[in-house]
Amino acid sequence: MPTATARRNHDDAPDTQAAFACLNSLEAGPERDALRDDLVERWLPMSKRLAGKYRNRGADTEDLCQVAAMGLVKAVDRYEAARGAFAAYAIPTINGEIKRHFRDAMWSVHVPRRVQEARNKVRVARSELLARQAGEPSIGELAAQCGLGEDEVRDGLEAIESFRSLSLEAETVSGQGEGVSLADRLRTTEPGFDLAVDREAVKPALRALPERESKILFMRFFEDKTQNQIAAELGISQIHVSRLITRTCDRVRRQALTAYADAA
Repeated sequence: MPTATARRNHDDAPDTQAAFACLNSLEAGPERDALRDDLVERWLPMSKRLAGKYRNRGADTEDLCQVAAMGLVKAVDRYEAARGAFAAYAIPTINGEIKRHFRDAMWSVHVPRRVQEARNKVRVARSELLARQAGEPSIGELAAQCGLGEDEVRDGLEAIESFRSLSLEAETVSGQGEGVSLADRLRTTEPGFDLAVDREAVKPALRALPERESKILFMRFFEDKTQNQIAAELGISQIHVSRLITRTCDRVRRQALTAYADAA
């Protein structure tokens, strides 16, 4: 039986074992940060390839690449060179992060896990039936194809509609037959709407942050810890914490503003 080391190596799997051994031996500081960033950059092509395997499943390709990059950063931070090949450790970590993204972030309406699984089976069964017959398959045909009960099939069909919500910019027809956006038909503006928009705007940038920067922001703005407390917990200086917070917030702000400009 072939071992993991006997599998075909991809062009995006560089030889970095020596670099990882060096990384594991370094104390926290600029030299370690630079080597860590270099390793992440060298393995980014692999994370993008893994993200590409999940395209055409309803998720934005750029978002998938960012999620995969976040999984890569976690793998780099947690990997120990003595464990063996980095790819064998990183690939499950990155795939797990992408699958978690689909499970937790891609549903517009939260549904139970069993219904999500039914939705996937029904979607596949429907595609298979449509490929070999004319017309939409019945509930009974779908149930027989995917091995579910008819009630489970109905739940799965409803869940398909929950995967993506209707945009506020979607055009609807008014009583006078005129096309108007869904947002224009709302009578009032929901309190906190602008805050919700801002939060959504920064999510991609926050997801792509390295684990340390993400942890620092969480400790500062969600756990309300002081810079001195953060520095003591992470074993770095307060000045370094301050610089990291400033630099990270600036990066997130720039990316959010760029996204706003591109969408305008």
